Amino acid sequence: MKNKKWIVIGVIALVVVILIGSIVGGYNSLVSAQTNVESAQANIQTQLQRRADLIPNFVSTVKGYADYEQETFQAVTEARAAVGKANDAASLNDAQNRLDGAISVWVNAVTEAYPDLKANNSFIALQDELAGTENRIAVARKDYNDTAKSYNTLVRRFPKNILASIFGFEKVDYFEASENAQSAPQVSF
Repeated sequence: MKNKKWIVIGVIALVVVILIGSIVGGYNSLVSAQTNVESAQANIQTQLQRRADLIPNFVSTVKGYADYEQETFQAVTEARAAVGKANDAASLNDAQNRLDGAISVWVNAVTEAYPDLKANNSFIALQDELAGTENRIAVARKDYNDTAKSYNTLVRRFPKNILASIFGFEKVDYFEASENAQSAPQVSF
């Protein structure tokens, strides 16, 4: 009789240990899944912050470079036109001095800091950066939705749905763009 009693107690203890292990394992998997969802959501915020920090500064840099290039070429063009319109020696001399000054500025800029005055390269780099940033945000949103799907599936499946309801794990919403986000930010020069 004593052996049967110990066997029954051992079986009950084993069932309790297995049950507690299942509860702890289920709870820990729910916590891990919830943490993954929070991490994926934070990644979206990180990419959105990157866009907010990077793009305006990059646009300003490109705009400044383009303005500089435009001013340089405009000064040279106006000075050349003045030389062509000069009708006496004094105005010709003055126009020639303006042209020399404009060309000097342009040559110094080329030799010192701007070996290749091509703003289009900056615009291409800006376009690539904008596309890359938007792609990163799209990937972060997709990763979030994939993680949310896994978590929601875990929270709804039996028997973890029982643990989820006991411990307050609730289904999370998928990422959905707001009305304002239906169009990409506008970049203007």
